[in-house]
Amino acid sequence: MNPVLDPVIHPLYRLQLCAMLDAGTAVESSVLRAHLGLSPSAFSKQVAALVEAGYVRQERGELDSRKTWLSLTKAGSRAYRGHIRALETIVSGTFQEES
Repeated sequence: MNPVLDPVIHPLYRLQLCAMLDAGTAVESSVLRAHLGLSPSAFSKQVAALVEAGYVRQERGELDSRKTWLSLTKAGSRAYRGHIRALETIVSGTFQEES
């Protein structure tokens, strides 16, 4: 069975978000937004899609409730890594169409 691209993760900004979250435990949302160069509304839309899919968890800061921390869920981590495997398979040229 060939790895499958995840349509929720595949859009560039969501893929970048998952990559940044996979590298850490939790990241403050304004740091992610600044790194991606997105407006607040565009960033919110991308995060909402990942949250709705169950891939990302949002938590308010304990000391500063204005800050939101994002992290990958276990399902999000599995989906992200599966997506990366699918991309690697495509890039390596070993992807085979199923008959």
